[in-house]
Amino acid sequence: MSSASAQFAIDASGAIRASYLRDGTPLSLDDPRAVTADVADLLLSAGKEIPQPALDVGSPKISDARGPWGNLGKRVELKGQSPERGAIRLEKRLVVEVYDSFPNMAIATLSYTNTGNKVLKIDQLRIARHRLNSSTTAPQTQPFDLWSFHGSSVEWGKDDVVQLRKDFSQSNPFGAQTPDGHGGGIPVVAFWNASTGVAIGHLDPRPLTLSMPVKVEEDGRVSASINLEPKLTLAPGESFTTPQTFVAVYAGDFYEPLQLYSTALQREGWRIPKPSNEAYNTSWCGWGYEFVVTPAQMLGTIPKLKEMDIKWATLDDRWFDNYGDWDPRPDTFPGGSIKKMVEDYHKQGIYVQVWWLPIGAEDGQSKYSSHKYGLSKVVRQHPDWLILDKNGRHARMVRDLAILCPALPEVQQYHKQLTEKFIRDWGFDGHKLDNIYSVPPCYNPKHQHQSPDDSVNAMGEIFRIIFKTTHQLKPESVTQSCPCGTPPSQAWLPFMDQAVTADPVGGLQVRRRVKMYKALLGPAAAVYGDHVELSVMLKEGGNWKEIGEDFASTIGTGAVVGTKFTWPDYGPKFKAVYLNPEKEAHWKKWIALYNSKMLSKGTFRNLYVTGYDVPEGYAIEKDGAMYYAFFAPQAGVVWHGQVELRGLAPGSYRVRDYANEKDLGTVDAKNPKLDSDFSDHLLLEVRRQ
Repeated sequence: MSSASAQFAIDASGAIRASYLRDGTPLSLDDPRAVTADVADLLLSAGKEIPQPALDVGSPKISDARGPWGNLGKRVELKGQSPERGAIRLEKRLVVEVYDSFPNMAIATLSYTNTGNKVLKIDQLRIARHRLNSSTTAPQTQPFDLWSFHGSSVEWGKDDVVQLRKDFSQSNPFGAQTPDGHGGGIPVVAFWNASTGVAIGHLDPRPLTLSMPVKVEEDGRVSASINLEPKLTLAPGESFTTPQTFVAVYAGDFYEPLQLYSTALQREGWRIPKPSNEAYNTSWCGWGYEFVVTPAQMLGTIPKLKEMDIKWATLDDRWFDNYGDWDPRPDTFPGGSIKKMVEDYHKQGIYVQVWWLPIGAEDGQSKYSSHKYGLSKVVRQHPDWLILDKNGRHARMVRDLAILCPALPEVQQYHKQLTEKFIRDWGFDGHKLDNIYSVPPCYNPKHQHQSPDDSVNAMGEIFRIIFKTTHQLKPESVTQSCPCGTPPSQAWLPFMDQAVTADPVGGLQVRRRVKMYKALLGPAAAVYGDHVELSVMLKEGGNWKEIGEDFASTIGTGAVVGTKFTWPDYGPKFKAVYLNPEKEAHWKKWIALYNSKMLSKGTFRNLYVTGYDVPEGYAIEKDGAMYYAFFAPQAGVVWHGQVELRGLAPGSYRVRDYANEKDLGTVDAKNPKLDSDFSDHLLLEVRRQ
């Protein structure tokens, strides 16, 4: 199958070899020497491979494409039958569609029918298998010399954009919660070199439980696939159909396949909301005061917020008595003090968000930090609302909390009531929803689920209710969801005003996660760069020390600035985040710069390739100008060389270093290169003369 910019070749095993067309020349990362055993679809039962029929590639059924991705395109259907003498007989059917509106993507659906007279058990299915070799398009490189994106949520702080190494291996689970409480993810893995790229994933709007393992094999080639564990039994005549998967080819980096994935899901009805205007305003968070924050500390910071023109404040973790009930702590927020605090902020023209963690509830077991869990009212009154594991025990989520099953209508209604309490009754203007990942399968027999994965698939409904209810009460509210330290989940991604770079470990993660969200949510998405203090982190023992002052990684990529400083001086406990006079001057400069430029409302232009363009570059188009941000390869080391100002329309342009108010001369779009010497970062404003 061919399109204007790609070719897709299907062989009898079901493997799809994908090529990107550059000036008519096909470029592919699929290893041309891969044998059938390396790329063929696999069915496994009790650990043993089930022989599959070969597809009849000589007799394809070709028709017009018929899915939601466009009116024009082609559909190829291939079938294969097992030999009549075999102990196991299968019919295999592969449908591949390529649409004119998605010329770089082939969408595939695979189905199996038991045509024999015996029951067939299917434990595992490995599809969309590829064996990649960078040297097919870059002859001087090792086969594994590729950059990659992994959308799985597996570990706090783990890089999701990595350069592959010889010993690389990652299982990449998606959908359901992982054993350590993470999970969800964006079901895409992508690979690229300087010439071309390839990505695989699935297009089901639900957060399906599956994996996409990636491994550098002993011969240096990179294996990738989509692995399902249906654990089902097919009676004679019964069929099983896989989710719709895709393979996409492109030039560039992870931005292209993520944007393509998002656009394809939107054609299926995935709705990405336009952020509220307030989602772009600067924010201060009370987390600098940690777990024992008081109204006096929150309100005491107001003079500095007004001096710096910071529009939002966040009441962070542990203002509440227990998880699940979400009532104020009597020792820190007695009586009606939480409502009064919100009113006092409003009198000063500052909006306030409230931190909470939906679905989690205390059940009298375990603890988090110094907080020993009691029995929440919601669990005491509704014990049957909890998710149970296979053994009938309370399932656990992040922070070792019990979990209210999101598939229950009663639980959904309860979260609507909580939202109304926070927004309507207490007066908050939005939410900081934190530690948001996924949930495990639910085996509670009283819930009468059709499948244990009903709980996983309903995860997004809770966040849709919170988001919708909040906007009905306050249209200019801001709902923020934070999958701490990992990529987000497709389940709840459409139900927020403001994405967040989610506890980044340093400025590099800030920048790459901003780019990820701009691809998924749109080039003008509101992406919170998180606390600037997180832009530089040092690990001391088992703890992270946050000492960052890197505003450029947020401003230069088009994200929203935030901070968590403490003020006035409360002594040594908060010394690391105290806004001393030296820091105050730095903070005022950069926050004023953000407020004057508001690049977060501009259009992100994907003009630089991660891993291959040096220095690392970003571009924002806004109000008739182009804004560029370049970052040196090594922190604190001066970078000498030329930067290329891509994306300029024909003409001559004046270049200005807007962070340091320096005129840097002119460039012409015919040769838009600028000699530069900079340390850490270079921020440029480029306007036509």
